[in-house]
Amino acid sequence: MNSTLSPPSCLPVMPVFQAVEHNCHRRLKYGGITQHKFGGGQHSLVLPRLASIMSYHVSNSRSTCRVATPANEGTVSVVDFDELIEKDWSFLEPVDNNSEQQHKQKIDQIISAGEIAETSKVLISISSEHFVDRIVECSPCQQLLVVHDSLFTLACIKEKYDNVKCWQGEMLYLPEDWVALDVVFLYFLPALPFQLTQILETLSKHCLPGARIVISHPSGRQMVQEQKKRHPDIVVGDELPGKITLQDVATDNSFQLVKFVDEPDFYLAVLKLAKNG
Repeated sequence: MNSTLSPPSCLPVMPVFQAVEHNCHRRLKYGGITQHKFGGGQHSLVLPRLASIMSYHVSNSRSTCRVATPANEGTVSVVDFDELIEKDWSFLEPVDNNSEQQHKQKIDQIISAGEIAETSKVLISISSEHFVDRIVECSPCQQLLVVHDSLFTLACIKEKYDNVKCWQGEMLYLPEDWVALDVVFLYFLPALPFQLTQILETLSKHCLPGARIVISHPSGRQMVQEQKKRHPDIVVGDELPGKITLQDVATDNSFQLVKFVDEPDFYLAVLKLAKNG
């Protein structure tokens, strides 16, 4: 079956969802990752079928392609392929054995701040695989939810932990049934292209009274500045908030700042949703 491509700048190169071998030596499964977001809207996404028909990649210029499928498979709408091209999130992972041990200690400190119980419903936003691994290993909970920009990262998580619910999209458009949250980890806040007040306003609608929001960076704000220079396409949000700013924004959205650490190589802030929030 021939595919119809428009405009002609869409060139056949490699499958969009092809895993990069040096990043992951596993065979990825895309089932169970739902609610992909295209161009500001929300759409349910049948990943295996989409991956099988999208064998085209765009050049560096911004282009849009239309892919026609057999009649019995339905139709895929116009998709902005820039939304599908995977970005390199590997900089969030520890790079060597020495740094990995220090990184692990800081990760454990961040997780501890969430005060996860076995009955907790936990949401993780934009984190490393290592962070998810540590929570699964050390802090069992009733339900673990992960939201990330990267389908590749979510696929790797989903392959290891089938019970973890994964969603590819933006924090302001969480699935409506992702509610009654007890703990939320905003692991890499500077990757979120929204103002902090927007994020907290959204979370206040998805969290239970008394829920804890943990904002963190295991290497501190100086590292965020370096990461922004190296990865401007990923670090698109604001810098880590200072204490006064955080207190003001938290109060405006029915949260209370209960812990704040801002060291050169470590950042941790914990907010708690008011009981009457």
